[in-house]
Amino acid sequence: MIGVVAHDAGGAEIIAGHIRKQGLDCAFCTEGAATAVVGRKLGNVKTMTLEELLASCDSLLCGTSFLSDLEWRAIGMARSQGKRCVVVLDHWVNYRQRFLRHGEWHWPDEVWVGDEVALSIAAETLPEVPVRMVPNAYFEEIRQEFAAMAQVQPRQGSGVRILYVCEPLREDGIALYGDERYWGYTEEEALRYFLTHVGVLAPEIESIVVRPHPQEERGKYDWAMQEFDLPLVCGENKTLLEQITSCDIVAGCATMAMVVGLLAGKRVVSCIPPDGKTIPLPHPEIEDMNQLIAVPRAAARN
Repeated sequence: MIGVVAHDAGGAEIIAGHIRKQGLDCAFCTEGAATAVVGRKLGNVKTMTLEELLASCDSLLCGTSFLSDLEWRAIGMARSQGKRCVVVLDHWVNYRQRFLRHGEWHWPDEVWVGDEVALSIAAETLPEVPVRMVPNAYFEEIRQEFAAMAQVQPRQGSGVRILYVCEPLREDGIALYGDERYWGYTEEEALRYFLTHVGVLAPEIESIVVRPHPQEERGKYDWAMQEFDLPLVCGENKTLLEQITSCDIVAGCATMAMVVGLLAGKRVVSCIPPDGKTIPLPHPEIEDMNQLIAVPRAAARN
């Protein structure tokens, strides 16, 4: 039996999709947002503590996390017991940090990625681990879901609808580096930067929906509705796919939800503030808001 260990939503989405596609027999140790993802996609599953899971399974299939050490501990325990451990990478940045806690590296037997871009990055940045490309079952699923949802949600209204997807940059910076502004800005600063300059994206904006990251509290960004005179809604009670389907533009810093927007054929804009040192997503289709702001300024000077 395969033991599945996951904390964050991104890795859980890919792993659960892979399990469903392959019809695998698995038991689970999940925490955080991964628990809801697994329940939604796979229904009632066998759940165990990490120790119970290691004792009963033959191998591990793990996600990764920035804030939790669940998967990191699972990798170390599996290797110490001589059990094969595979880790699924669900993103395109900060690969090495996912395997380091308390000054100690835990390396799996193999890393899986879902596309050529991730394969190239992982091969370069993780020389300690064999890397293999395995089709991203989550992306395959959402392409199908987007196609079906687009047919039943006809567009109404003429203004542009924007979805802003957040990520807990301050919490990640503190947890990993002891510095809430390690990347040169916080999530609140990024949102303020975006809302201050949102007019460069379209002449008429019908709505802006701010979606907190699954690790964030729902009301975390409600302050923006009082601070900005914009058609702004924070924390809609809809799934990510529903929100992306109904919008025209997906904006954010460097979260996987932006790549999901690309899969849906949406315009995607990165809003990392000037001098921010977050590694941007390596997808050439993603526009840089800094460059969009610079264009009208340059035109005005001329």
